[in-house]
Amino acid sequence: MEKNKRNLKTLRANINMEKYNSQLRDKETWSGIVLYIPAAGNASVRLEWNKPRHEILTTVNGDYMLYQPSKGIVLYTGRTNSIGSRNETDVLALMNMSATQLRTKFGEFQDMRDETLWGGVWTQHFKVTPKTAASYKYIEVWVDTEGMPVQTKMVEKNDDATTIRLTNRRRTRQSPSDQFKQNLDSSVKRVKG
Repeated sequence: MEKNKRNLKTLRANINMEKYNSQLRDKETWSGIVLYIPAAGNASVRLEWNKPRHEILTTVNGDYMLYQPSKGIVLYTGRTNSIGSRNETDVLALMNMSATQLRTKFGEFQDMRDETLWGGVWTQHFKVTPKTAASYKYIEVWVDTEGMPVQTKMVEKNDDATTIRLTNRRRTRQSPSDQFKQNLDSSVKRVKG
């Protein structure tokens, strides 16, 4: 993970997210594309979901915006540091953490083992439990040979789970910064978050 943190300049990947509801024994699957530029404080992210509905979430310099083109509405805008609980952002923060930072936040890795994910991707799997109060019980992480977290699974206290998988990962030298800023028409309704 140290190597990935040191070498990652930008990332473009397909993203799949499965949200499992343990009470209903039902799951919802989302798919799209993610663009990511790591930064010391606030990474730049563009997450464009295509299924089950089109949504675009961007964060730039600590400002975020969630846009639903089909409704012509920006549901949320604001500062990432104003989000009520930082616990929910722990999964995304893993992309920019070193192994040392992970151990500081979560303690020693548990259940470490080699595992091959579907598609033949070799990974090292581990589980981390938060040291401080959080809305979840633990996070599982699968890291590829380049030190990139390619899959995460966060299990909440009620046993609901969110699994995120990155595929077709492409590291690039640079992504145009305009891909992270949504320049929307003035007719788009905006709701502050």
